[in-house]
Amino acid sequence: MSQFPLISVMTFLPLLGVVLLFFVPKQSHSAQRGLALLVSLATFVVSLPLVTGFQSNAEFQFIEKVPWISAGPFEMNYHVAIDGISLWLVILTTFIMPIAILSTWTAVENKVKEYMICLLLLEVGMLGAFVSLDLFLFYIFWEVMLIPMYFIIGIWGGKNKIYAAVKFFIYTMVGSLLMLVALILLYFKAGAGDFTVLRFYELSLDPVTQTWMFLAFALAFAIKVPMFPLHTWLPDAHTEAPTAGSVILAAVLLKMGTYGFVRFAIPLFPDATAQFTPLFAVLSVIGIIYAALVAMVQEDVKKLVAYSSVAHLGYVMLGVFALNVEGLSGGMLQMLNHGVSTGALFLIVGFIYERRHTRLITDFGGLAKQMPVFATIFMIVTLSSIGLPGTNGFVGEFLILTGAFESELRWFAVIAASGVILSAVYMLWMYQRVMFGELTNPKNQTLSDLNAREIAIMLPLLVLVFVMGVYPTPFINKMNPSLEKLVVHVKSKQTAKAQIPQIPAPQALPAAVLPVEHK
Repeated sequence: MSQFPLISVMTFLPLLGVVLLFFVPKQSHSAQRGLALLVSLATFVVSLPLVTGFQSNAEFQFIEKVPWISAGPFEMNYHVAIDGISLWLVILTTFIMPIAILSTWTAVENKVKEYMICLLLLEVGMLGAFVSLDLFLFYIFWEVMLIPMYFIIGIWGGKNKIYAAVKFFIYTMVGSLLMLVALILLYFKAGAGDFTVLRFYELSLDPVTQTWMFLAFALAFAIKVPMFPLHTWLPDAHTEAPTAGSVILAAVLLKMGTYGFVRFAIPLFPDATAQFTPLFAVLSVIGIIYAALVAMVQEDVKKLVAYSSVAHLGYVMLGVFALNVEGLSGGMLQMLNHGVSTGALFLIVGFIYERRHTRLITDFGGLAKQMPVFATIFMIVTLSSIGLPGTNGFVGEFLILTGAFESELRWFAVIAASGVILSAVYMLWMYQRVMFGELTNPKNQTLSDLNAREIAIMLPLLVLVFVMGVYPTPFINKMNPSLEKLVVHVKSKQTAKAQIPQIPAPQALPAAVLPVEHK
């Protein structure tokens, strides 16, 4: 396997599907959907050896490095690999993609070929970003993700799709351009060489440079998360996007921001990280509480789920900036949990929208009597999103709060814990209004329960809800060595900086009055 380019095959296999789709007749919608589904399933199967062949250590594995571009002082390599930080995010991407494509079977009827092409191109961009170790290559894949998602929202979205797509594009592009400037500056600071992030990890930048470069990277990643107050594009994008677009956006695209902090911003700029940790802790807690309160007053089920994403990712950011193994492992696990639970919630909203063509909570009521299978699945996913013990959401939130409490963010953890209560309030209240009561609306009295295809879509997600909730050890064991290495790296770089006297002692002063070196 070490000689086989497994990561490259997995990353670019969806691109083969794009090429094949061009030869499928335009009117053969079933063939187009079937081909896209087959390619996405093949990509998932190809990604499985990454798990079975992964050694539980902190080193990068399945490494591929090939010279790519050499222009003057710039040298870019096609350099890809995975470690414990990126492994499960790659698997989440390949796992969620067939589910998203299967959800489009009856939801999208116009320009099906173009829709499938956009979904497969989006998968290429997401996988490439997770496996890139060359910063220039990462930036290219980061931008590749933007284009198909823009079209998915702008062409197949709701009535305000153009507004939502343009807002998504502008927010993301502003952050991306600032990151590009910082990336180029980082290269010149490192001197001649390539763009590999491993080389940049060893740099010792002065505090001022670290501050500005950290802010440039952090802005791009904070927009993608999204963190308060940069979150306003997300509810619009989720509300207007088609079901598959919302599922991918929630399950994978938002994780690009949190992954960017863990892989790039924090280890590259450790002193700036320490400087801005209180700020990010404050913004994370505000995001948790604010998003929960706003979710309570939403009339649209999809917008309520969108605001719940902001709250859940606030927990992830709190765990990341705790900068200890408990907080980081909880944050990484919660990225996976959020992808499963919130992706499932958007699928559920899509099922009911296909039947009623409305998402207003007031248009429903009493659906549990008419759709018992739907009601059962909806309840399981709702409890998972709340973080009920025994489901996947509990373990991640528990580790995050534990890690934050053990760090300097103790009081932030105490405040963030109230978000668990608030999430139970808005999720259970929404479920009660939609599923219980009387079937007063005649349109709800003729609704059909979930069919075999829809149950098949939800079944893998329900299995993961309980597997990750009851036995998360396999997931944690593979990611923890890399997280421990990250914590040691950041702490050691911060310590090394702290041990350098900021004011050199003048030569003429006697030893008795020389500045004392603080540790």
